[in-house]
Amino acid sequence: MSYTTLKYDVSEHILTLTLNRPDQLNSFTVIMANELVDAFGRASEDDEVRAIVVTGAGRAFCAGMDLTAPGNVFGLDESQQPSVEDMHSRLNDPAIFDGVRDTGGRVTLAIYDCKKPVIGAINGAAVGIGATMTLAMDIRLVSEKARIGFVFGKIGVVPEACSSWFLPRIVGIQQALEWVYSGDILTAEQVLAGRLVRSVHAPDDLLPAAYELARKFSQNKSPVAVAFARQMMYRNAAQPHPIEAHRIDSLAMFYTSLEDGKEGVQSFLEKRDPQYTSRASKMPAIYPWWK
Repeated sequence: MSYTTLKYDVSEHILTLTLNRPDQLNSFTVIMANELVDAFGRASEDDEVRAIVVTGAGRAFCAGMDLTAPGNVFGLDESQQPSVEDMHSRLNDPAIFDGVRDTGGRVTLAIYDCKKPVIGAINGAAVGIGATMTLAMDIRLVSEKARIGFVFGKIGVVPEACSSWFLPRIVGIQQALEWVYSGDILTAEQVLAGRLVRSVHAPDDLLPAAYELARKFSQNKSPVAVAFARQMMYRNAAQPHPIEAHRIDSLAMFYTSLEDGKEGVQSFLEKRDPQYTSRASKMPAIYPWWK
């Protein structure tokens, strides 16, 4: 699939996914949402991709929803009257899928389901969906020029993109509520202090730092073990009791030990780099265990 709002470039097993509407500060549209969902699904099954770096073209990362779109700017069908029951029983019904479901949420769910490590390289303004889409990414690095804001209250709407699930887990409930209530535009130093991001970089150093991490996460690593570990961390951490983690840890350890685990142990004993042969596109039959 070719994209109109994104660039999809793979080099040395790293996908650089670039939000590519620079003249509009990479503002978010329904088309961009659909393309991001496709791109993350594609990368998840592409064995040439072992890590993903997401950034923005030009001077912004993503300046939020494109508020110039005609009609309902969020792409919602105002003729609907959806209920909580509809969101359970009809979630993928076309009327609900296209007319009610939050487009940002569909993007973060696609990131959440991805088998590959995802690194956000936030190069400039990231507000609204530009901020919340990064919450499903594993690591966030920011440029000194980055400005981040959860500004929904300023335009009379609520946090979206599953951010009420992600943000408190990353920064804690008190910090999450302060940022959402205030709608303040936060500096790179403020989001670092709030533990939203890993590190702050000079603009020219941002992508090199992201690529260094991506290589560390992907080189000489088992693709299947990485895919398991990513989903185990997110999903098991949300379980009510550690026994649920034990069930999945046991199965994942069992299956990874049969192939790449043997090569990993042998390479360690022989003091050489491992030669893993597994592919994330061919996971053991227990994956995905949550479906």
